[in-house]
Amino acid sequence: MAKVFIYPINSLILADLVERFGHKPLTMMSQIRGKVTSLSLDSPPINITPEDPKLGLKYAAIEVPAGVRGRMSLIGPLIEQTEAAIIVENPPTDFGCVGCNRTNELTKYLVRSKGVPVLEVKYPESDEEARDFVNEIVAFLESLPKEKPEDEKVEEKESAEKEDKK
Repeated sequence: MAKVFIYPINSLILADLVERFGHKPLTMMSQIRGKVTSLSLDSPPINITPEDPKLGLKYAAIEVPAGVRGRMSLIGPLIEQTEAAIIVENPPTDFGCVGCNRTNELTKYLVRSKGVPVLEVKYPESDEEARDFVNEIVAFLESLPKEKPEDEKVEEKESAEKEDKK
C-alpha cells in the first residue's frame, strides 16, 4: 500500500479514489483530526501548540506570511511521508481548496522535487474528460505497488526496533 499525497490536499473525491484502490491518502483532514483530538490543544481548532510555528519554519522561511507557515506545519509532514502523488491542476474551489495560492505553489513544488511518482491531471470540464480523468487516476493507482518488497519490510522492522531501544 502506497502513501499517496493528493492535491488539492482536502479533496474528498481524490481521497476516496485512493482508498478504493488499496492505498493510503495523505490528507489535510487526517492532520486536523490529529490536532483537534489531541490533548495538547486547550480549545481546538483555534489554538496551536508551541511546536507548530517551529515546524512550519522547516518548510517556509520566516519572511513568508504566517498562514503559509501554519498550513505547511500540517502539509509538510504529509509530504515527507509521500510515496506517490496526484496533482489536479486548475480545480474549482469546491473540489478541495486550501485557501492560499502561495501555500499551493510551495506544496506542489515540494511534492514534485521529492522524486516520487507524480500524476498531474487537468480538472475535467466535460463528461468525457471526467471519464478520462478517473481512468488516468485509476491506471496510476494500479501501477503503484500494493505491498512493500520483503527486504524493505525487514529494514523498517529493524529501524523500528532500534528506535524502541532508544
